[in-house]
Formats: sequence, C-alpha cells, structure tokens
Amino acid sequence: MANPVGCPSSGQPRPTYRIADIVRRHRKALRVTHVLTLDQRRLLGAIAVCRTPALGGLLHYCPTCVEVHPVYHSCRKRGCPNCQALSQEKWIAARAERILPIKHFHVTFTLPSELRRLAKGHPKDVYNAFFRVVGEILEELALSHYGVQLGWTAVLHTWRRDLGDHPHIHVLVTAGGLLLDGSVFVPIRDTYLFSGEVLGKMLLGKMLEALQGLFDKGAFPELDEDAFGAMMAKSAAYKKWVVNVQPPFRDASHLLGYLGRYVHRIALSDSRLKEVTPDRVTFSTRDRKTVSMPPVTFLHRFLQHVLPQGFHKVRHGGLYASTRKGGRLEQARALLAQQVDPVEAKTEKTETTETLEGEALKGPLCPTCDGIMVPMNVRLPRMRAPPGGTNA
Repeated sequence: MANPVGCPSSGQPRPTYRIADIVRRHRKALRVTHVLTLDQRRLLGAIAVCRTPALGGLLHYCPTCVEVHPVYHSCRKRGCPNCQALSQEKWIAARAERILPIKHFHVTFTLPSELRRLAKGHPKDVYNAFFRVVGEILEELALSHYGVQLGWTAVLHTWRRDLGDHPHIHVLVTAGGLLLDGSVFVPIRDTYLFSGEVLGKMLLGKMLEALQGLFDKGAFPELDEDAFGAMMAKSAAYKKWVVNVQPPFRDASHLLGYLGRYVHRIALSDSRLKEVTPDRVTFSTRDRKTVSMPPVTFLHRFLQHVLPQGFHKVRHGGLYASTRKGGRLEQARALLAQQVDPVEAKTEKTETTETLEGEALKGPLCPTCDGIMVPMNVRLPRMRAPPGGTNA
C-alpha cells in the first residue's frame, strides 16, 4: 500500500501548497503575537488535523493503476479550505431548484471602512443589523417602485482578494415580483432595478439608525457617548456608502456558483497559493497579480474572516423567505409557468442540476495516477494528531 496521504474529496487536481501546512508550522508563533477568539482557535485546530490520520478514514481502490490508498476524513468545519465541497454543491443545487425561472439582478451592499472595526468587535450585532437593513431597503423600494414583493437571497462576504477586511453583502434579486394580492407576477425590465444612489442613501440612514438602537441597548460597552457620537458623525459624512447594481444575466446559475463557493468556506483556497517558504506566503489576487506576506500575517488575515459559531451568513427574503406549501413563492412560480416557455425553463434547470450532480459524483484522486478512486469497506482508526493539530 502506498504512503498514507490525504486526498481531495472531489476530482480536482491536488494543490502544490496547502494552508493546513502553514497552520501546522506557524500556529504557535501566531498565538504568541495575536489574541485569538475561541472560534478562531477551533478552526486552526480543525484545519491542522483535516484529512490526516488523526481523524481516521477509509481505504480507497484505484481501478486505473490497481492500487489501494488511505483517504482520511475531513474536519467538516465551516471555514476549512479542504472541506465542504459536497455541502457547497448541494447548497447550489438546492438553490437552483428553488429560484424562480427568471432573470436575477446582482446587488452588492458594502459597509464603509469607518464601521469595520466595530463589525470586527461585534460581528453578530453589526452583521445582523446589516442583513436586516438590506432586507428593509429591498422590501420598501419594491413596494414604492413596482407595488410588488421581490425575492432575494443574500450572502455575507467580509474579505477582499488580498484577505483585507471588506464586509459586503451580495444579493441575488428577482427581476420581477408578485403583487400583494397574489394575482399577477410583474416582470422588471433588465436595464433598471433601483437607483444605486438611492440605495446608498437608504443604507446610510437605516444602518446608522440601527447602530444607534444597538448602542442605546448597551451593545457596544467599550464606547462612551462621545466616542460613539464621533464614529457616527464620521460615518454619516462618509461619501462611499456604495451599493452596486449589476444588470441581470439570462441564467442565474453562474452567480449561484460564485456565491455558493464561500457559503461553507472562507476567504482563500489552497489553489490560490503560488509559493510558500518558511518566511513568505505568496498567493494570487486578481488579474494574475499576487501578494506576499509573512506566514503569521497571512494566518491572521485569514482568521479575521471567521464568523461566530452559529451565525448564518446566508439569508433569504421576500418571496424566497416563503417555505409554506402553497405560499407566495409557489404562487409566483405558478403564475410564471403561464408566462415563461416551460421547455426553455426546464432546459436551463436540467443543465444546471446535471452539472452539479456530475461534480458531486467524483471521488478522491489517486496519488499515483490521478485516477478517480472508489471506497472500500475498510475503516482506518484515528491516530495521533500531527504537530499543532489539537484544539488546546
């Protein structure tokens, strides 16, 4: 039998460098220089043992080269770069089944830099308020502009491509909505949803109002009235309360794929690592550019995007919040079935579903020949964790 190695859980090429190796080598140095939250410490421990003998595994057989290899279990932690691929595909497939067969706008709400430190210290309070405000804005404008209820799915991202702090919410918004009496589904033209300037002004007003309400309830004990007032004044004067509205594509599945990529993971995957040395980590950003930094700095940036345990980074609103059988989402779907070519809608849905199912059926790659392996009914016991692979 070949040397024990952890294998990817899907048929993707094995990366040259791995974040788990950086964690194991530099975790102790990180904890000396930075104070970590319990959630961050737990994620580090999980990444360190993910796909190692510490978690046990199964033997797999490669039909191509006729070899047997161990494949170790994953930690299944949200945020681990090695995990959640199947959960991600299932989420995308589930959303593809649920969304209406129409075009969708892509709207991005960005939290200004003045509030990012507050969001880091109080992520649940600030991000819950952020989600609530985004939903209120979409609901109010849908009623005032079109007299309808839209459907939307919102996903929180907190990073830039260089791992810098950049909290923003991506929203998939239906290009049409249901009248309040449920009688008609009203389409929205492709060229215009709402004014980005109006959205930005509403975001400013509603977000500051929400933060004031939280402060009045004692949510930010480290801030006195003067400090909080100064932060609010600076935020009110900030000119870049940015809301970007992108015109819809014909098929929303590509945007679902983009959003789903980070629903179960965070800012960076192993595939973006370009070079790892004892004193530098280099990874790709955008347009073939790269950024390089010390390993401890890299880990600290990576961990700042860990959300509190139990926090939901995906929210559904309007028509997409409806889960009741025969509810407003089903009413909208039934009305659309009378307006949209059913053959066209079925083709798009089938292609998306087949692609996702095909990806989910792939197994681990053979370390010898890169063939797809199949599991055997032989379990591997848990063994001692590698260095740095505990939660202590």
